[in-house]
Amino acid sequence: MSERELTGRTVLIIVVSAFAVVIGVNLLLAFQAVHTFPGLEVDNSYVASQEFDAARDAQEALGWTAAADYDSVAGLFVVRVTGRDGLPVKVSEIAVTIGRATSKRDDHTPAMEYFGGSYSAPVALGPGYWTVRFEARAEDGTPFRQRLQLFVRG
Repeated sequence: MSERELTGRTVLIIVVSAFAVVIGVNLLLAFQAVHTFPGLEVDNSYVASQEFDAARDAQEALGWTAAADYDSVAGLFVVRVTGRDGLPVKVSEIAVTIGRATSKRDDHTPAMEYFGGSYSAPVALGPGYWTVRFEARAEDGTPFRQRLQLFVRG
Protein backbone atom coordinates (compact mmCIF):
# COMPACT_ATOMS: atom_id res chain seq x y z
CA MET A 1 0.00 0.00 0.00
CA SER A 2 1.49 3.33 -1.01
CA GLU A 3 0.83 6.42 1.03
CA ARG A 4 0.25 9.73 -0.69
CA GLU A 5 2.16 12.67 0.61
CA LEU A 6 0.09 15.59 1.88
CA THR A 7 1.43 18.61 0.08
CA GLY A 8 0.75 22.29 0.51
CA ARG A 9 -1.15 22.35 -2.76
CA THR A 10 -3.54 19.58 -1.56
CA VAL A 11 -4.18 21.40 1.73
CA LEU A 12 -4.86 24.63 -0.16
CA ILE A 13 -7.38 22.87 -2.44
CA ILE A 14 -9.13 21.32 0.59
CA VAL A 15 -9.34 24.66 2.45
CA VAL A 16 -10.49 26.65 -0.58
CA SER A 17 -13.10 23.98 -1.43
CA ALA A 18 -14.47 23.99 2.13
CA PHE A 19 -14.75 27.78 2.19
CA ALA A 20 -16.36 27.79 -1.27
CA VAL A 21 -19.04 25.35 -0.08
CA VAL A 22 -19.74 27.39 3.09
CA ILE A 23 -19.89 30.71 1.21
CA GLY A 24 -22.04 29.20 -1.55
CA VAL A 25 -24.57 27.80 0.93
CA ASN A 26 -24.68 31.11 2.83
CA LEU A 27 -25.30 33.08 -0.36
CA LEU A 28 -28.05 30.67 -1.42
CA LEU A 29 -29.82 30.89 1.96
CA ALA A 30 -29.48 34.70 2.10
CA PHE A 31 -30.95 35.02 -1.40
CA GLN A 32 -33.87 32.75 -0.50
CA ALA A 33 -34.54 34.67 2.73
CA VAL A 34 -34.68 38.02 0.92
CA HIS A 35 -36.55 36.65 -2.09
CA THR A 36 -39.37 35.05 -0.06
CA PHE A 37 -39.79 37.86 2.52
CA PRO A 38 -43.44 38.98 2.25
CA GLY A 39 -42.77 42.60 3.21
CA LEU A 40 -43.67 45.07 5.90
CA GLU A 41 -46.57 44.61 8.29
CA VAL A 42 -47.18 48.34 8.80
CA ASP A 43 -46.05 51.44 6.93
CA ASN A 44 -44.86 53.33 10.00
CA SER A 45 -43.96 51.26 13.06
CA TYR A 46 -43.73 54.31 15.35
CA VAL A 47 -47.28 55.43 14.61
CA ALA A 48 -48.54 51.85 14.93
CA SER A 49 -46.88 51.54 18.34
CA GLN A 50 -48.52 54.76 19.57
CA GLU A 51 -51.99 53.53 18.56
CA PHE A 52 -51.52 49.93 19.71
CA ASP A 53 -52.70 50.18 23.34
CA ALA A 54 -55.93 52.03 22.51
CA ALA A 55 -56.76 49.62 19.68
CA ARG A 56 -56.04 46.57 21.86
CA ASP A 57 -58.19 47.90 24.73
CA ALA A 58 -61.12 48.61 22.38
CA GLN A 59 -60.81 45.16 20.83
CA GLU A 60 -60.65 43.43 24.21
CA ALA A 61 -63.74 45.37 25.35
CA LEU A 62 -65.71 43.64 22.57
CA GLY A 63 -65.03 40.27 24.22
CA TRP A 64 -64.92 38.45 20.90
CA THR A 65 -63.08 35.25 20.09
CA ALA A 66 -62.31 34.06 16.56
CA ALA A 67 -61.49 30.52 15.47
CA ALA A 68 -60.67 29.20 11.99
CA ASP A 69 -61.23 25.73 10.57
CA TYR A 70 -60.90 24.04 7.18
CA ASP A 71 -62.80 21.08 5.78
CA SER A 72 -60.39 19.63 3.20
CA VAL A 73 -62.99 17.20 1.82
CA ALA A 74 -65.51 19.95 1.01
CA GLY A 75 -62.82 22.61 0.41
CA LEU A 76 -64.61 24.94 2.82
CA PHE A 77 -62.88 27.50 5.03
CA VAL A 78 -64.86 28.51 8.14
CA VAL A 79 -64.39 31.32 10.69
CA ARG A 80 -66.47 31.46 13.85
CA VAL A 81 -66.72 34.66 15.87
CA THR A 82 -68.22 34.31 19.32
CA GLY A 83 -69.01 36.93 21.93
CA ARG A 84 -68.27 36.93 25.62
CA ASP A 85 -71.50 34.94 26.16
CA GLY A 86 -70.34 32.21 23.75
CA LEU A 87 -72.99 33.02 21.15
CA PRO A 88 -72.14 33.73 17.48
CA VAL A 89 -71.51 37.35 16.53
CA LYS A 90 -72.61 38.81 13.21
CA VAL A 91 -70.14 41.56 12.27
CA SER A 92 -70.82 44.55 10.04
CA GLU A 93 -67.68 44.04 7.91
CA ILE A 94 -65.30 41.11 7.49
CA ALA A 95 -62.06 40.61 5.57
CA VAL A 96 -59.94 37.47 5.60
CA THR A 97 -56.57 36.80 4.01
CA ILE A 98 -55.24 33.24 4.08
CA GLY A 99 -51.60 32.70 3.18
CA ARG A 100 -48.28 31.18 4.06
CA ALA A 101 -46.08 32.90 6.62
CA THR A 102 -43.09 33.08 4.28
CA SER A 103 -44.57 34.21 0.98
CA LYS A 104 -47.48 36.16 -0.52
CA ARG A 105 -47.57 33.86 -3.56
CA ASP A 106 -50.27 31.57 -2.04
CA ASP A 107 -52.45 34.32 -0.52
CA HIS A 108 -56.22 33.94 -0.83
CA THR A 109 -58.82 36.61 -0.05
CA PRO A 110 -62.11 34.69 -0.03
CA ALA A 111 -65.52 36.35 -0.04
CA MET A 112 -66.95 35.23 3.29
CA GLU A 113 -70.67 34.45 3.62
CA TYR A 114 -72.55 34.38 6.95
CA PHE A 115 -74.66 31.29 7.57
CA GLY A 116 -75.66 29.50 10.74
CA GLY A 117 -73.46 31.48 13.12
CA SER A 118 -70.25 31.28 11.11
CA TYR A 119 -68.59 32.77 8.05
CA SER A 120 -67.47 30.44 5.30
CA ALA A 121 -66.06 30.42 1.78
CA PRO A 122 -64.89 27.77 -0.66
CA VAL A 123 -61.09 27.81 -0.84
CA ALA A 124 -58.57 25.26 -2.10
CA LEU A 125 -55.80 25.04 0.51
CA GLY A 126 -52.85 22.70 0.23
CA PRO A 127 -51.48 20.75 3.18
CA GLY A 128 -49.40 22.47 5.83
CA TYR A 129 -49.55 25.55 8.03
CA TRP A 130 -51.49 28.63 6.92
CA THR A 131 -51.71 32.06 8.51
CA VAL A 132 -55.19 33.61 8.64
CA ARG A 133 -55.34 37.40 8.94
CA PHE A 134 -58.83 38.14 10.16
CA GLU A 135 -60.30 41.65 10.31
CA ALA A 136 -63.86 42.51 11.31
CA ARG A 137 -65.73 45.60 12.39
CA ALA A 138 -68.32 45.81 15.15
CA GLU A 139 -71.62 47.63 14.67
CA ASP A 140 -70.19 50.63 16.55
CA GLY A 141 -67.16 50.75 14.21
CA THR A 142 -64.64 49.13 16.55
CA PRO A 143 -62.09 47.13 14.55
CA PHE A 144 -61.28 43.55 15.53
CA ARG A 145 -58.05 42.07 14.15
CA GLN A 146 -56.59 38.69 14.83
CA ARG A 147 -53.98 36.45 13.28
CA LEU A 148 -54.87 32.78 13.49
CA GLN A 149 -52.87 29.67 12.65
CA LEU A 150 -54.46 26.92 10.62
CA PHE A 151 -53.06 23.47 9.91
CA VAL A 152 -54.39 21.57 6.89
CA ARG A 153 -53.70 17.86 6.90
CA GLY A 154 -52.47 16.40 3.66
